[in-house]
Amino acid sequence: MSSSQIVLLGAIAGLTIYLGLPIGRLSRPAPRLRAALNAVAIGILIFLIWDVLKAAWEPTDSALGAHHWGTALSGGLVLAVGVSTGLMSLVYYDRWIGRRNAEAAALAAEGGTTGRSRAASLAMMIAVGIGLHNFAEGLAIGNSAAKGQISLAILLIVGFGLHNATEGFGIVAPMAAEGERPSWASLGLLGLIGGGPTFAGTLVGQHVVNDYLSIAFLGLAAGSILYVVIELLAVARRANLKELTSWMILLGLFMGFATDAIVTAAGA
Repeated sequence: MSSSQIVLLGAIAGLTIYLGLPIGRLSRPAPRLRAALNAVAIGILIFLIWDVLKAAWEPTDSALGAHHWGTALSGGLVLAVGVSTGLMSLVYYDRWIGRRNAEAAALAAEGGTTGRSRAASLAMMIAVGIGLHNFAEGLAIGNSAAKGQISLAILLIVGFGLHNATEGFGIVAPMAAEGERPSWASLGLLGLIGGGPTFAGTLVGQHVVNDYLSIAFLGLAAGSILYVVIELLAVARRANLKELTSWMILLGLFMGFATDAIVTAAGA
């Protein structure tokens, strides 16, 4: 299989994220449905944090087992910086967005236009975090192809494609939970930000095989997704539907493990 075909399949794996995005167009979902959608997204994102950190820690863990202390230390530091940057950059970005929204609200009160809503901003943050994660997945696909492991690359493409279909739902969950209906153009942009990096990562991964680059992007993804989970948990608490929320978080978590099964089989 040619490198261009691998890149094309990597793009398809990323663009399956669009399968879950139309859920964001639901018109005025009932409060219990909004809470359920939000909770399922939390479960999926919790799985993603585990999945991302496991992959990011693996090179360091292997280096520790082989007593390669310098490699282990550098890998651990790259991961720590990546997670910290991913989390705290969104904390400060959120503060900036809060000020912008306050200014927009004041402008609206004077008859001006409003800025982006809180739910839309959160959806964008999720898309960015998942995009970083998917870039690292693309690196894995490209690296496998570069090493001549074509069957592994194809299995990774299939597994990531199934996995990304659930991630699209996670992106639009904040807007669905607030009853906001994004435009098709907005969904298109969110899908491109979240799924497009799989294509870019596949392209780069065929030419650059570097553990530290992969660790850095996985760390950024884990930190940004962690921030989003914290925010979605706050939304879930306001819904005051603890039993429903708990069951739906479990459902989202199990969905993550189920769609990851093909990827696990590929590494067996």
